[in-house]
Amino acid sequence: MLLAVDAGNTNVVFALVEDGEIRARWRIATDPRRTADEYAVWLSQLLSLEGYDRSAVTAVIVGTVVPRALHNLQVLAGKYFKAEAVIAGQGGAEWGFQLDVEEPGSLGADRALNMIAAHARHEGDLIVIDFGTATTFELVDYSGAYKGGIIAPGINLSLDALVTAAAKLPRIAISAPESGSVIGRNTVDQMHIGIYWGYIAMIEGLVARLKAEVGRPLKVIATGGLAVLFEKHTTVFDTIEPDLTIQGLAMLWQRSQQGN
Repeated sequence: MLLAVDAGNTNVVFALVEDGEIRARWRIATDPRRTADEYAVWLSQLLSLEGYDRSAVTAVIVGTVVPRALHNLQVLAGKYFKAEAVIAGQGGAEWGFQLDVEEPGSLGADRALNMIAAHARHEGDLIVIDFGTATTFELVDYSGAYKGGIIAPGINLSLDALVTAAAKLPRIAISAPESGSVIGRNTVDQMHIGIYWGYIAMIEGLVARLKAEVGRPLKVIATGGLAVLFEKHTTVFDTIEPDLTIQGLAMLWQRSQQGN
């Protein structure tokens, strides 16, 4: 069974994948100082709760946008799962698609993995939106080539910046406003409207601009833990696939084994 590890800026997601299907997944806050031993204790308990032994894991693939976290995840794979971690984007696990942009080396692993999975699962030209620490928009053409994209602050970052910079504003939970009105009658309602509906306006506006610039039909795929937050209040998404990054890792691992 494959252990796929997606180390993001906010969380590290571990998933068990068997025959292309995700059997279990867990997440822990990203901390580059966390040791392989700490990961192993936490992960062993969760494996046991799901009815698995560590010996069920026979392969490990890691995708990370946090370089300092990589070493301890490699040690985890070798010491506790007796497997050499395959690193997404390196060696036999190179991306395998054209990077038609000015700085191809700057593409984050999570964004590349999302595009691999999205192109494998959908035909035609695509916009892939990932709602994470940052919200990213990727433009993938019908051949699977990466044509460029957009990086915007994630909704949590936007709220954090607002609360940090304005001393009298309270910290609020991010949720859809109870009313569809965009006229807030108190401070908390006004903040909800500004953050939530303002974010939806940004998403819809950027997608509209991308579609107008490309001039061809584009399918919009949303992923990331916060994608479902917007699902009921916009029609801009054609589909929501929360596990694109993990699916991309599984596909990339399978590809890396074909030459072995």
